[in-house]
Amino acid sequence: MLSSTLKEQLLQLEKKLLEPEIRLSKDELSNLLADSFFEFGSSGKVLYKDENIGEMSLSIVQMKLSDFEIHPMSEEIVLTTYRIYNEMKNEHSLRSSIWKLIDGR
Repeated sequence: MLSSTLKEQLLQLEKKLLEPEIRLSKDELSNLLADSFFEFGSSGKVLYKDENIGEMSLSIVQMKLSDFEIHPMSEEIVLTTYRIYNEMKNEHSLRSSIWKLIDGR
């Protein structure tokens, strides 16, 4: 079983990515996201860190995270799953992220 410390650390990283001041900062996003990062946006568009980091920062909304869980995939990789509530659109969505330990981070 993974430690509660790891779960709390990943929860804080996920919450950080929802903060408007982080989403508006290319430097902060660049520090938090792996070079190989990509995501499927709600529009269905695939966004890549190296091509679309400016577009990622444009999606500023009020969101609350709940039902956070972690699922080990290996010693260095963890899948996180959670629910997001978008307060502006009054919508719930299920989300997931893969976190990988790279160079101690």
